[in-house]
Amino acid sequence: MELLTKAAWFAIAAVHVTPSLVLFQPALTQRLYGIAPSGTLGLLLTHRGALFLALVAMAVFAAFDPGARRVAALAAAISLACYLLLYLRAGLPPGALRTVALVDAFALVPLALVIFEAWRR
Repeated sequence: MELLTKAAWFAIAAVHVTPSLVLFQPALTQRLYGIAPSGTLGLLLTHRGALFLALVAMAVFAAFDPGARRVAALAAAISLACYLLLYLRAGLPPGALRTVALVDAFALVPLALVIFEAWRR
């Protein structure tokens, strides 16, 4: 089960890698979200990349340190669930935001596993 749990953590990390790359390549905001990297919104999305990088680091750390798993699972759950709820509230907009929602919805499967494992003990 430990190997499956580690794989689930790496899947959660993988989901957050691409948006974290915006921190290093702000021009990705255009491709990922259809938003120009310049201006206030571009700045916010670049900072969002830093927050996603933190989630990647937490997930990788949690893959190897069972003591970090509850906090990492909580952070990942907040990230994924909040986006999906906001997406629903926005009326399920098409385009790039739908792709983000689909990827986040996929990530709920490994998230459920890591939550179960983190609180099972």
